[in-house]
Amino acid sequence: MPDRHAIKVLLVDDQPMVGETVRRMLADEPGVEFRHCPDPAAAIDAANEFKPTVILQDLVMPDIDGLQLVKYFRANAATRETPLVVLSSKEEPVVKARAFALGANDYMVKLPDRLEVVARVKYHSRGYVALLERNEAYRQLAETQREMAAELARAARYVQSLLPAQLSTGPIRIAWQFVPSTQLAGDMFGYHWIDKDHFAIYLLDVSGHGVGSALLAVSAGNVLSANSIPGADPRDPGAVVTRLNDMFQMERQDGKYFTIWYGVYRPADRVLAYCNAGHPPALLLSDGTLHSLEADAPAVGMMPDLPYDTRTVPVAAGARLLVYSDGIMEIEKADGEMWPFEDFLARISSDLRAEGDLIARHLEFVRELGAQHVLSDDFSMMDVRV
Repeated sequence: MPDRHAIKVLLVDDQPMVGETVRRMLADEPGVEFRHCPDPAAAIDAANEFKPTVILQDLVMPDIDGLQLVKYFRANAATRETPLVVLSSKEEPVVKARAFALGANDYMVKLPDRLEVVARVKYHSRGYVALLERNEAYRQLAETQREMAAELARAARYVQSLLPAQLSTGPIRIAWQFVPSTQLAGDMFGYHWIDKDHFAIYLLDVSGHGVGSALLAVSAGNVLSANSIPGADPRDPGAVVTRLNDMFQMERQDGKYFTIWYGVYRPADRVLAYCNAGHPPALLLSDGTLHSLEADAPAVGMMPDLPYDTRTVPVAAGARLLVYSDGIMEIEKADGEMWPFEDFLARISSDLRAEGDLIARHLEFVRELGAQHVLSDDFSMMDVRV
């Protein structure tokens, strides 16, 4: 792009006297570069090399029609938007109209007073340089957005790489689905054996979206997966969530907090201990009865020095546990109304008793309900069978 203060004038005229006259008109103007092209056949090449901010072009020249040259300038990529002032020996309305129709920006009967020539050259050049600067700003913005999108995609792949492998065999089988929304996800979940007798399952959902939410989700998830919570027995859900609340107070996390459901299953006596901090209730289908595993405790980070309780529930053989984020139930329907929680419970209760892939069915249903393939919130769902 030309320097924002540089004015570059290209004159295309076969008469040397006109070229010299225009050169003298512009000679004393600071920041103005001038080039004369007496051969109209070489005009396009001269413009491509010189990169003028305004072109002054005669209409009457040997070997080429001036109006045809106007068309050539407008067909040439490098001069498509360059201001073009046509020069004529007399005022001819019909010729002037044709010149404007072909893309000329201005018309001068040659040669007017020096002050008029300088004024028109500066006027058209300022507008063109402003256009180039705007286009460059848009190009840089688009490049920045592409780079940012690439960075977010890499970050999203990293977050998803932290999710556990699905368990298709063994005493505990877990299928899951994670579909991030259009922004970087704030959901994180996982499961692992704490020891040979205790199996931990958790899902957390950070407020908001974007990089900040994803970083907090990853930080909390790493602490949980490593069982590295000082002062808390990982087998005691209430103690774990209490220490998380101490560690991740929202004033130290840029105002962000997270909900979490954390459970520990003991296969030996078939008991599930759990703690729910502001999270949607996990659903346990056991012995034909659907249990809603909820609690009235607030989200992690909202209130300091708050103890969280551990609750327990028996788990019958063949039971099924569903742990999820609010992205699977807080759905804005196509008509703008929110899907009622009671309707969600009724649908999921039926699905838990049915055969087949519950998660795939529900994901398809949610997309149809909201009439959008790309979801507005993260979709996280774990289907646990014991």
